[in-house]
Amino acid sequence: MLRRPLVLAVLALLTSSPLMAAEAPDDAFASVATLQQHMDAGTLTSRALAQQFLDRIRRIDQSGPTLKAVLETNPDALQIAQKLDSQRKRTKRRGPLYGIPVLLKDNIDTGDRMLTTAGSLAMMDAPAPRDAGLVERLRSHGAVILGKTNLSEWANIRSNHASSGWSGRGGQTRNPYALDRNPCGSSAGSGAAVAAGLVTVAIGTETDGSIICPAAANGIVGIKPTLGLVSRSGIVPISHSQDTAGPMARNVADAAALLSVIAGTDPRDPATVEADRHATDYTRFLNADGLRGKRIGVVREMAGAEPNADRVLDESIALMKAQGAIIVDPVDLPHLKELGDTELTVLLYDFKHDINTYLATRTGLKVKTLADLIAFNQREAEREMPWFGQELFEQAQAKGALSDEAYMSALAKSKQISGPDGIDAALKAHHLDALLAPSWGPTFVTDPVLGDHVVSGDPTVGGASQPAAMAGYPSITVPAGFAHDLPVGIVMFGTRWSEPTLISIAYGFEQHAKAWQPPTFLDTVGGMPVPPAP
Repeated sequence: MLRRPLVLAVLALLTSSPLMAAEAPDDAFASVATLQQHMDAGTLTSRALAQQFLDRIRRIDQSGPTLKAVLETNPDALQIAQKLDSQRKRTKRRGPLYGIPVLLKDNIDTGDRMLTTAGSLAMMDAPAPRDAGLVERLRSHGAVILGKTNLSEWANIRSNHASSGWSGRGGQTRNPYALDRNPCGSSAGSGAAVAAGLVTVAIGTETDGSIICPAAANGIVGIKPTLGLVSRSGIVPISHSQDTAGPMARNVADAAALLSVIAGTDPRDPATVEADRHATDYTRFLNADGLRGKRIGVVREMAGAEPNADRVLDESIALMKAQGAIIVDPVDLPHLKELGDTELTVLLYDFKHDINTYLATRTGLKVKTLADLIAFNQREAEREMPWFGQELFEQAQAKGALSDEAYMSALAKSKQISGPDGIDAALKAHHLDALLAPSWGPTFVTDPVLGDHVVSGDPTVGGASQPAAMAGYPSITVPAGFAHDLPVGIVMFGTRWSEPTLISIAYGFEQHAKAWQPPTFLDTVGGMPVPPAP
């Protein structure tokens, strides 16, 4: 894979200076396993690690490059970490995240002193009354909830002209590889924070592309799980038909460890009724030889949008073949061009129903319905709509009930053509383990006037999230190369509950590609690095 020797030389010079050494301690980019080894050996404590990340957030996120990836840090994080340190020796059954700080996207409820706002100023009156289901699991496994990350306000369901990573509460998140480039997708803050070493792992959420795109754009790993594997209770929704939360990390092993903790049945989310039957320790599938014998189909129709992404895809295919994978190229994915016809209809109906249901759980807020949110944005247009409006909110508000024939027909069609007649049909026709495509091309310049230059399937830069998102099937993106100092990823997706297979393939690829490189905080592509604040 492309090694970027010039950028590495610049990075070597920077990291040799006392300033950069202070800003980039080894722990900032260490894996979960390495951090656990240090803590078990007594050379690191959870409190010290949390403090390192808090300091790094202050110097890199709030100053210096000023990524604006983190909206809020947990005022109780150090106290929680210190308590875990005192219990470490007495806790015999410690999970992989014990004592590890985790950042959460700011649409995930925490029943503490932090707010949950989905980036909106309308949601800042009171915190959520209790933890989201996945947060309860994180806490029970000893994770330290470090803070909340910035996001595309309302997870990008407010306007077709929005800039990904912008929220009224947090402003515009920037990409740590090149600060004028977009972090992509609504989990922008989670992706940028992990990439910049502000935290080891983070949680994102996806309806369509909001884990896969920011992971690819920020050069990290993202897993969009099977719908129903991870609880959505206590998460600000877009669509119960497609929403899920998932891990974001710098390597497959850390993402697998995080998924192992958050997966499982939650009585508060009926969609997870089968989760305990499928949830497992996903680190068992971290096989460096995981590509050997796997049959992988290349969906060429999802490539061809951007030459750099195509080059990285072809290099990745060559590596996979060299490691024993059986590549079927091309593979036709039936109904691919029809998916967009039904998806937006489903999402608009779902959002009106689901956001009203969610707001009913939030005591202390002045806004109770989608109509209230629309009215708030109109009153606060200067702060909430300086660049783009709320036409998707208004279109959703105009929809009827979930019993409408238009909704039921669109939902049935979208699930059928994306899943059984789409992904499953392609896998079956060629006896495949997974499908492969470019995750996204190198990310676009942030444009607050015109908004994002890419949506799923747009020919500008590409995007391969839509089929798995609509079907509720899993996908995983991994770093695969670089173009003009910007990361480029590949995405593998498969049938329902196929996370073990996808993780095995992704890990096998990662171990041989070794494509990840730390960000250098360039001011622009080809520009000079922006040093962190002292």
